[in-house]
This record gives sequence, C-alpha cells and structure tokens, in this order.
Amino acid sequence: MANEILSISTAGAEATLPPVRGRVVRSRWLFGVLTFLTVFGPGLIVMEADNDAGAVSTYVQAGAQYGTRLLWILLLLLPVTYFIQEMVVRLGIATGKGHATMIYQRFGRWWGMFSLVDLQLVNFLTLVTEFAAISLALSHMNISPTVGVPLAAVVLITMVLSGSYRRWERVTVFLCLLDLGWIAIALKVRPSFGEVFHNTIVPGIPQGGLTASLTFLVIAIVGTTIAPWQLFFQQSCIADKRLRFSDLKWARLDTFLGAVFTIVVAGCMMLAGNAAKIHGVSFFDPAQMANDLHIFSGGFVRSAMLLLMINAAVLGTTAISLSSAWAYGEVKGWPHSLEMPIRKAPGFYLTYVLCVGLAAAIVLIPGAPLQLIILGVQVLAGIMLPSAIIFLQLLLNDKEVLGQQFVNRPWNNWVNWTIIIVLFILSLILAAQVAAPNLFPAS
Repeated sequence: MANEILSISTAGAEATLPPVRGRVVRSRWLFGVLTFLTVFGPGLIVMEADNDAGAVSTYVQAGAQYGTRLLWILLLLLPVTYFIQEMVVRLGIATGKGHATMIYQRFGRWWGMFSLVDLQLVNFLTLVTEFAAISLALSHMNISPTVGVPLAAVVLITMVLSGSYRRWERVTVFLCLLDLGWIAIALKVRPSFGEVFHNTIVPGIPQGGLTASLTFLVIAIVGTTIAPWQLFFQQSCIADKRLRFSDLKWARLDTFLGAVFTIVVAGCMMLAGNAAKIHGVSFFDPAQMANDLHIFSGGFVRSAMLLLMINAAVLGTTAISLSSAWAYGEVKGWPHSLEMPIRKAPGFYLTYVLCVGLAAAIVLIPGAPLQLIILGVQVLAGIMLPSAIIFLQLLLNDKEVLGQQFVNRPWNNWVNWTIIIVLFILSLILAAQVAAPNLFPAS
C-alpha cells in the first residue's frame, strides 16, 4: 500500500503525496522517511507482540533463577528472529497471500491441515496464558479477575471490530512502544552494567551445570522468542496492508528494528528477575515477584511491572487471535481483512471473537495452575516451531512463487537450515527429558 500512497515522479527528482493533499515532498530523504512510516508497523508488532505474557513470565523467571547468565542467549536469538521474519516479509510481498494459503497451495490439503491444526492448538493455549497473566496481575492490584478478565476481553474485541487495519495498527504500535517501560524498570533496579555486558557477550552455563530446569527454561526462551504464530501473522499482515516489492527494504528495516527492540526489552525483563535473585525474593510468578520487590525498589517497579504484564498480554492476545482468524479465513476461503466491516467478513471476525472469549473463560476456572500453563506453552511452541520453519524455508526456495530475484540465496539457506537443525535438537532434548526425567541432573 505504501507505493499507492507515496510515488516518485518519472524524472526521479521529486516525490509527491496524494494530489488531494496538494503537498510536494522534494527531499529524497524526507520521501524515504515518509515511505518508511507508511510501511512501518507489521515488523515491530510481530516482534514486540511476541514479548507477551508468556515471554514476561519466562524471561523474568530466567533472571530470577540464573541472574544475568542467560543474556547471551538473547543476543544469539536476535539474528535468528530477524532472518526468519525477513523470509516472511519476502513471501508476503511476493504472493500478497497469507502463510496458510501458501502452504495449502504448494504442499496440498494434508500438509495444509497439519500446519493449521498445529497453529490453532498452540495459539489457543497461548491465548489462555495471556489471560492467565492478566488474571495474575489484576489479583495483585486488588482487582477481581472475574471483573477484569471479561473487561479485557471486551477491549480486545473492540480493538478489532472497527473495520480498519490502519486504526488497529496505530493502537497496537502505541501499545508496543509502552514496553519502553521495561527499560525504565531495568534502570531502576540498578544492575551491574559490567556484569550485564560480560554475560551478554560471553556465553556461559550458570552455576550447577546443565540441569533439567535449565534445559526446560532455555527451550522456553527459544519458544517464546520465536513462535509459529509470528510466521502466519506477519505474512497476513503484509497481505492485508498490500505492501509491494518497492516497499521491501523498508519492511526489512521495520522487521530489524522490531527485532532489536524486542531483544532489548526481553533483556530488561531478565534484569527485573535478576533484581529478585539479588534480594533473595522467591519467584512464583512475575506478578508476585513485582509485589515483593517493592520493598527494595519502591512502588514504581511494582506498579510498572503489573501494568506492563497486562499490556504484554493485550498485545499478545490481539496478534495471536488475528493470526488464527487470518489463517482460518484463508483456508475456508472467507473474506478475511481488517479493512472489511463485520457484515462483509463475519466468519473472520467471529473466529477472532471466539478465540478471545473462550480463552478468557478458561482462565476464570478456579484453581487453574496458571504459571505452569504459561511456561509449558512456551515449551510447546518451541517443539512445534521447527516444522513451521521448514514450510517457510521450502517456500522461500520456490522460484515459481518468488522468482529468481527474491528466492533464498545460498547463504540464506545455510543460515536457515542451521537454525532448523538447532531447533530440532532442542526439541529432541526436551522430548528425551520428558521421557527420561533422570537424563539430566536435578537442579
């Protein structure tokens, strides 16, 4: 859509906004900025929405258990997250179609159904974790979850039912930028920046060696940093926004900036958990930890963490529910666009509403083990991720889809297959750990 809103004259000397505005942009630099701002959105949202409730819980727990010793994993995951989503950008722009549609068209109904069922299962369980986090945070704010959780569901549904992609995108980008609050929290708890830098740059195993607990947590970190729903979400988002190849470099920049922002925020979450470890605060869930930390760090950290937990859950819920609705709408052949009013895409909007409503209802079941569900879902996402990436990798080598210019280069394939192999190894380790609990020493 960016190339429909901004255009360069045939002489290449000036760029113009739509004629109705009667404004001329003569600076190439300014034209580039305006183009980027038009394209900007999907990359940041897909990355930062993955810093959802499960991510908050996982990263904070990593800091609470192991301090800053696992920060180097986040640095390694930065290029991984970018390379995977950059492939999604190219595929979405080249085809103008969602990921589910492409899998059905290129690999057939059986594999299409396999990928769709995988996606919907992980997505729904993840949605439960989002509302679980909202429930936990509200409980520590003395707000009854029976009131707050349904209210959150109504807000999330209202965000999407406006029939405007641009309106939804602006609201969601604003919510993403609120996560800058995690940087303020990290500065407030005053970590040792020398230690932070060292443990970010130098890989190492925490004291105690490779334990079952550490293995589980590392796989959870991978699972929450790169999730299967991201592939479906960003490609559908790009198709809905109607980006073209002229927008590719800006979409790549959007994705890269989103990846950097997300990893920085994730590191700050670990530093919040590290503060609990330093002060001897026991970890059960992030909301409880925030409540206990206020003794050492003041009311700002407590309030900010609880509010940012809710913000993370809202971000995750809207993005994940949309990825499910887009994918299901694509497969069913329904109209599926945020630019359509409800009457023109009832199935698409109904899928979104049902995903949000059912997940909220499950969380209100008394006695549900919320923290265990939150961490377990991240591990499940880590197990299912390799198969999702394989479909993406095969599509990116399909010259009929992308043409000679935009298919993966040999170095792309080396990087991507390395990522896939590592993810498979992590999945096998987790499967072995579950089948033989004594494989690793107890933590």
